[in-house]
Order: sequence, then C-alpha cells, then structure tokens
Amino acid sequence: MGKKKSRVVQKTRQLQENVVDLLEMPPDVMLDLPKVTMIGRQKLLLENHRGIIEYGLTRVRVRTTAGLLTIAGEELVLKNLKPDEMLVEGKIASLTMED
Repeated sequence: MGKKKSRVVQKTRQLQENVVDLLEMPPDVMLDLPKVTMIGRQKLLLENHRGIIEYGLTRVRVRTTAGLLTIAGEELVLKNLKPDEMLVEGKIASLTMED
C-alpha cells in the first residue's frame, strides 16, 4: 500500500505543478514551497517553513515541505519568528537542503 500511496502523491504533485505552470502562478505560494531570500551573508528570510528542529548560535535546522533546511554560521539569531516565516541574522556560512 505504501508504493501505491507514493505514486498517488507524486501524480497529485505533478498535476498541481502543471496547473501552476498553466495559470502562471507563483509556485512558492500555490505549492507551499519554501522561499529563501538572502541579503548578503548577514540576513536570511525563510517563508513557508513548517517548524524549527534545532536552534543554536552556529546552526538552525528547519522543516519545510521540500525537506530539512540547515543554516550554518556564527552568532545566528532568530529575529522575526512567525508561524510560517522567520528571519535569521548572523554570519551565514552555508545552506543545506536534505530530503
């Protein structure tokens, strides 16, 4: 049953993507995808997150619909935390996305 459900999810996702393309709508909004905006290496705005997994001065891990996003750096601070949006400030060294 797991494989059948996986195929249904994949086909549903593909159909959603086709509709978004056809209607020329923003995929981050319509498909609930994470949107990352960086200002230099000092600020990172993350929209459409699904919760914080880990928070520290050198690493922030966040759940998204696309996978687990890891922000690494120094002196990282969460500034503007909202239910689906956050601002991370500090010395950002890297971003990593995992399935």
